[in-house]
Amino acid sequence: MEHVEYVTTVGMDADTVDDYLRRGNHGVLALADGDDAYAVPLSYHYDGDRFLLRVSTHADDSEKQHYLDTTDTATFVCFAVAADESWSIHVRGPVTEWAGAVDEATLNEWFPPFRLFDESVEDVAFTLYELDMETVVGRQTA
Repeated sequence: MEHVEYVTTVGMDADTVDDYLRRGNHGVLALADGDDAYAVPLSYHYDGDRFLLRVSTHADDSEKQHYLDTTDTATFVCFAVAADESWSIHVRGPVTEWAGAVDEATLNEWFPPFRLFDESVEDVAFTLYELDMETVVGRQTA
């Protein structure tokens, strides 16, 4: 296509990927059940060793849990696009409930404020999941 505009991207080195992941805190988790896909925006915490996802649970919401249970390899995508600069990182691997424990102060330190969507605070709980970073690929504007 001769008249379509393009932007050239290049792969990120491991240190750049690590830096972007440490500075970020949100993205989209893609899950699957057979031929059905499910994607949900989530906040994350990355400390260089582990990639944790804060997943909200609601009394009437089992769809996220269903897809978490049926997905062997999940993909988490974080990205940013500005006028002259863009980057994206894909983190792939299995997602399992994190065995660690944290208090509310640590949750507030690790994650940005939770966005409520037509629910009361009392109806929302959180579970932390760990995404095993089997594959990590980053690209940025050249």
